[in-house]
Amino acid sequence: MRALRSPKVLAGSVLLLLLLLLAVVGPWIAPHSADWQADRTSGLPLAPSGRFWLGTDQQQHDLFSRLLSGGRDTLLISFLAGLFACLLSVVVGVTAGFVGGLVDDLLSALANIFLALPGLLILMVIMKPLPPSETSNPLLIGSVIALTAWAWGARVLRAQTLALRAADYVEAARVIGERTWRIILFEVVPNLLPILASAFIFTVIYGIGTYTALAWLGVISPASVTWGTVLNEAQASGAAVNGYWWWYLPPALAVALVGIALALVNFGIDEVINPRLTSARTGRARGVVFRLGLTPVLKSAAPAPAAAPSNPVPLKEAQP
Repeated sequence: MRALRSPKVLAGSVLLLLLLLLAVVGPWIAPHSADWQADRTSGLPLAPSGRFWLGTDQQQHDLFSRLLSGGRDTLLISFLAGLFACLLSVVVGVTAGFVGGLVDDLLSALANIFLALPGLLILMVIMKPLPPSETSNPLLIGSVIALTAWAWGARVLRAQTLALRAADYVEAARVIGERTWRIILFEVVPNLLPILASAFIFTVIYGIGTYTALAWLGVISPASVTWGTVLNEAQASGAAVNGYWWWYLPPALAVALVGIALALVNFGIDEVINPRLTSARTGRARGVVFRLGLTPVLKSAAPAPAAAPSNPVPLKEAQP
């Protein structure tokens, strides 16, 4: 695949796989548990040292252990939000674009409403009344975040479906009597896979940023140790004001690295599926224009210049 040969995709994928591996095995390789305390009497954070690589917080928790333990739920919720949002985008966007008519008008209006709503504020209103046990449930949090993240992908998929429903292979499927659901699943959706991949990555980036913001604002239960809850504890204790950089900087960098890795993969996919970006980067189109899907379309050859007449008419000599 051309996407795998992109330097951006390769760099982003390697970085993302490393972060995912650390998130999966982090709680097992951490020196201590997330709730372990070095000293229950001292309330002064300790700076990084040979014993505590990232220091301790005000409750004497080992911040390196909490950093390794907090990545699993953070990434799990982000990817669940991306998955649920993509499913909603496909159902709404592809249905609206393929069926058309009143269904298209209603679903497009619904997507426009969700695009106009302030997502973070809506999530705070929904999750604030929930009991603490529910705000630490990854499946529930991922589903709630997906409710505010599907509309953008639905708009993009609707626009692409409008272009694909007039394709020859879709018309042929209609003529031979294929059912609508089969045409959507086997003829339209496969040609939308590159767009779906880009929308999924974009939604995961949105999910990790939103979940971290919710935890930082105190909406997520502090009993769930994540990168966001560590940032919330650092803010509540005035770590930035007191110069305890080891308390808030590592989790913030971890969130930023995940976003950078996903963005690199997304940029690489965009360059593959968007011929304009490919031409701008390489300086030539290589004679092939890639449409949505996997089928390349050869660019038509430019018309040959008109041949000069064999007996050109001589110019009149200039008068003296």
